[in-house]
Amino acid sequence: MKQSRRSITDLILHLHPHTVPRETLRVSLSWGLGGMAAVLVGLLFLTGILQLFVYQSSVHQAYASVLILTREVPFGLWVRNIHHWSANLLVVAAVLHLLRVALTGAFGQGRRLNWVVGLFLLFLLLSANFTGYLLPWDQLAYWAVTICTSMLGYIPICGPWLLELFRGGSEIGGPTLANFFVLHVAFIPGSLFVLMLWHFWLVRRAGGLVQVKKDEQVPVDRVPTVPDLVVREAAFGLLLIAFVLILAIVWDAPLLEQANPGMSPNPAKAPWYFLGFQELLLHLHPVFATLVWPLMGALAFLCVPFWADSSLPTGVWFGSARGRTLAVWTSAVGAGATLALVLTDNLLLQSAAPVSNTLMTRGLLPTGLLIALLAGLYFLLVRKLKYTRAETVMAGIILTLVVLTACTIIGVWFRGPEMHLSWP
Repeated sequence: MKQSRRSITDLILHLHPHTVPRETLRVSLSWGLGGMAAVLVGLLFLTGILQLFVYQSSVHQAYASVLILTREVPFGLWVRNIHHWSANLLVVAAVLHLLRVALTGAFGQGRRLNWVVGLFLLFLLLSANFTGYLLPWDQLAYWAVTICTSMLGYIPICGPWLLELFRGGSEIGGPTLANFFVLHVAFIPGSLFVLMLWHFWLVRRAGGLVQVKKDEQVPVDRVPTVPDLVVREAAFGLLLIAFVLILAIVWDAPLLEQANPGMSPNPAKAPWYFLGFQELLLHLHPVFATLVWPLMGALAFLCVPFWADSSLPTGVWFGSARGRTLAVWTSAVGAGATLALVLTDNLLLQSAAPVSNTLMTRGLLPTGLLIALLAGLYFLLVRKLKYTRAETVMAGIILTLVVLTACTIIGVWFRGPEMHLSWP
């Protein structure tokens, strides 16, 4: 027994240093979001393996096997519900974790590579959710994947090739289900596992969580990882697991009728985490909505840690009280401006002479205006209002996430038949 306990402790200390600064135990420093994401990945691995004992990955058997799982297998419905809610909560936890890292200055020197690894992890998590979406082979899954994969076709030059590669043909069918199944149960989980280990190791190499910089002459108050840190992590993890288990009892994962390629629902929507991009597609030229704007955003997020002085002071939310005020105003203005632009564009589209969907009016012009607006905001904040570059970068990250969140909320609750705006 004593030897077993020693082995577990050794394993934990491979992931954590032997001691950690006492300050990093403060819950409000990280809210345990990274640990929550890891726990949810663990639940997904476990419940995914259990479902594989019943699931059949062919178009003729996939839907029936899900019905058998949920109606005939003891606790099968509960296991599927746990998998569903863990996957959706994981997207939320991962995005909030990314935001926490940015708002506490945790992507500066010594942590830049880990920020990049984290972004690739977020991409893999979204890919895991998306590829798993099709597997039940019901109407919801079929048409959501049809909408998303159709977006690939708008990419210039290689779009049609990418579309056929993901679908395994010109239409969603058996080859598509086979492709998504392999990606979902083999390639993506394997890549996730490797990148997560790398992510944890980089956190450990950087000295654990960020903390407020203090006088180097003052010794850091450190506490042993076992039990001080591990007990807190276990408590958070168990609370989260209990929450997911209860959620899975109360709300079932959606399952509509079997997929019918000849009967499209109205409206046909992408999965909720891609609805922000579907909303952009309603207002921008497809090339800009599916390629240019997402690519600009992804490159900006990848490069931001390598821009000198772009990271906030470590361990201090928003960098300062002034930074907190800027974050609040950025969030409010970003949400209000997004709503105003969507409503205005909706009126233009419904007018007697709607604005034509051309490359110039809905592609180059809005993109140029966006770049000019961001450059103007940077000049205003840094040169006129004397904010630091790090605070301005923080405002840019918040603005991006707020706009994407507002578009997602509009897509989820305020888009009705024909994707027209409607009251829920």
